[in-house]
Amino acid sequence: MDNSFAKWKLDDFHAATWGAQPPRTFDEVMLKYLEATREIKKSWQLDQYGAKALYRFFTGQRLDRIVGADLLQFRKFRESEGCGMHTIRRELALFNRAISFAQDELGWMIPNPVKGRVPPLPEGRLRWISPAEAVALVEATGKVVRATHLADFILLALHTGCRRGELLGLEWSRVDFHGGLIHMEGEHTKAGKRRSVPINETARAALLSRARFRAAHCPHSPWVFAHLDGNRLGSVKNSFRKACQLAGIDDFRVHDLRHTCAAWLVSSGVPLSEIRDLLGHASIKQTEKYAHLAQENVR
Repeated sequence: MDNSFAKWKLDDFHAATWGAQPPRTFDEVMLKYLEATREIKKSWQLDQYGAKALYRFFTGQRLDRIVGADLLQFRKFRESEGCGMHTIRRELALFNRAISFAQDELGWMIPNPVKGRVPPLPEGRLRWISPAEAVALVEATGKVVRATHLADFILLALHTGCRRGELLGLEWSRVDFHGGLIHMEGEHTKAGKRRSVPINETARAALLSRARFRAAHCPHSPWVFAHLDGNRLGSVKNSFRKACQLAGIDDFRVHDLRHTCAAWLVSSGVPLSEIRDLLGHASIKQTEKYAHLAQENVR
């Protein structure tokens, strides 16, 4: 304890006399980053989860003493807990952003042992179903108790490509039946950019079904997907999983409805640039993972 106190006093003396900066710990850097981004970053909650995993391994460690071997050990530590490379990469990328923030915004002269050591992004999951399977899935929703909304949710997701959060947070004020569009501002989208999603006949029918539900049970609710009391529907995860089981569809998640929409569009010959705009991808790179589905069209 005495040695640590003496070292702290020496660092403080150097900082006051020569402007030297004291060594910084992982905890200091991560705390400053999370505090600065709490109100402005949409994925802050995800960052918080990632920070908890990093804390369990790096808490108390000085940045100038963290080396590449420590990062490899962190990867093994998370793999031993059953985490995939996507999760590990996201956590290390968070660590890297936090250090860069401290360097650029706070002026801290600290090393960045993570820079250049974030593992490359593995090929993402791409699971989609055929139109026949989609029909079976929608039919199966009729057997799921207390899930009268589920068929409409699935049809809207398949025919608009919207994300789960975009649909569950959809308000009637942003549904334009006359123009045939769903309007989204930056605050509603993952990329933070406004976009308008066209409504085809199937999507229109699903929305009209929700409108009839609203008129019968909660006429003043602002939400497209609402409970009987008009409050916003929070999740479809459990009912969706049950419908998949009843339809005999394995390894299929709610987000895969979005993949299915993209896969159907690519297979129909729709240009990737148009699919990018429809799905609201930040870059065409995200859309290119579906390109291999269009090989027959290319031939």
